[in-house]
Amino acid sequence: MAADPQANVARTGQGLPIVVAHGMGVDHRSLMMLDDWFPDGTQRLYLDLPGHGRTPPLAGRGGLPEYADWFVDAIDDLVGPRRPFALVGNSMGGALVREAVARRKRRVAGVALIAPVIDPVMARRHVAEHVVDEPNPDLMHRLPLGQVLDFVRMGVNQSFDAWRRYQRYILPGIRAFDREAYARLEERYILPDVPERTFGTFDGPTLVVCGRCDQIVGYEDQEAVLSHYPNARYAVIERAGHNVYVDRPDQVGALLRDWADELPLG
Repeated sequence: MAADPQANVARTGQGLPIVVAHGMGVDHRSLMMLDDWFPDGTQRLYLDLPGHGRTPPLAGRGGLPEYADWFVDAIDDLVGPRRPFALVGNSMGGALVREAVARRKRRVAGVALIAPVIDPVMARRHVAEHVVDEPNPDLMHRLPLGQVLDFVRMGVNQSFDAWRRYQRYILPGIRAFDREAYARLEERYILPDVPERTFGTFDGPTLVVCGRCDQIVGYEDQEAVLSHYPNARYAVIERAGHNVYVDRPDQVGALLRDWADELPLG
């Protein structure tokens, strides 16, 4: 079944398709800061989820179950119904990737989860304390509060370099998402079952990256599902929060490259 609406997607590289799913309230640009870390022999497909970036909102209820249905259909549209592919998911995108493994396991060549949502219900999560490692009071004084408030709330590394990454890759998506679609998603932000209960184990190359100071999804819930991924590398990045790849892009990028090097690229 074709995805409706059609996904807006940015493609880079040639080779094994790697479908990249961003988090809630941003768009495909958020993860493109990591693109240079992927090796030759891979094609990265950065898609906008419905109501984000240039992909129109879902019709109807528009909750997380509908996003999962749409995401799996979009993968089939982008790579074909039989071709193998790998998946990268950040935050909510991580929940969608896990659901895609449950539905398309035989075709999934590898999975990378960056600060992934494990339990959509916030009250049940084991989250960390947000501790600012590199405070930057000058940033607050030089820029309008509305521009930097989310960055300050989420960022552990609040240096000007981190702010420039945030400004280039994160802020445009925050400004672009559909507020009504976002509200409908929040109303039904739950999945009917835990994806790992459906697929049991996934044996392909797997990367799970979390920030030690992530107050949104933490790092403990991710460790709890590792038994379902016997070939997983689990990394908790020190001095990093939920925007772990903004706080520490070189560390996350190096881990992604090592993971991608294990994919069947030949």
